[in-house]
Amino acid sequence: MSEHLLRPAELPRLSQRIALRLLNAIGWKVRAAPFPGQRGVIIVYPHTSNWDFIIGVLTKWAIGMPIRWVAKDTLFTGVCGFFLGGLFRYWGGSPIERKSATGAIERIAEQMLAADQYWLAITPEGTRGYRPFWRSGFYHIAMAAQVPIVLCYFDFRTRTVGVTDHMVPTGNVDSDIAVIRKVYAGKEGFHPQFAGEIALPPPKSES
Repeated sequence: MSEHLLRPAELPRLSQRIALRLLNAIGWKVRAAPFPGQRGVIIVYPHTSNWDFIIGVLTKWAIGMPIRWVAKDTLFTGVCGFFLGGLFRYWGGSPIERKSATGAIERIAEQMLAADQYWLAITPEGTRGYRPFWRSGFYHIAMAAQVPIVLCYFDFRTRTVGVTDHMVPTGNVDSDIAVIRKVYAGKEGFHPQFAGEIALPPPKSES
């Protein structure tokens, strides 16, 4: 199946061709369809290894889109931030505080709508270890900004990055998650046992 398969010779920029050739050299291929518009959220699953970052950055360069991404704020502070924080920001990264309610969802949605082009990549598991639920921030951002969600997978079983499917969230969480679950069925991370369940946490009780 060659649908949406990226080939170095067909890419318009040298930087794209180099990134894709690097991926091909380590056995990976990329399937990428045109993005549905100028703004949206990209969710990346499964996320079970540090290898995901390398594969993700090379894929971003191969696609040639100015994709932004968020990561835990500790990557941008302390020793790690001193040596790599500037590089991470140059590559489109920005920190997010996960332990406090900072109004991040509303702020990101406003930034997204104010920009001519704004695609934000998020790993909904929020960690490389197993979690029983996804973090729901990606869904709330997409709903707040009324933008589509692109479903990106890193399948280590077939060494394929897929960026071909997207959906528009309806507000019906159960049906939307069912669509997402179907796209990711059979996709395996580097450590399959660490892949989180594709489900959002239940609503908090008000009592």
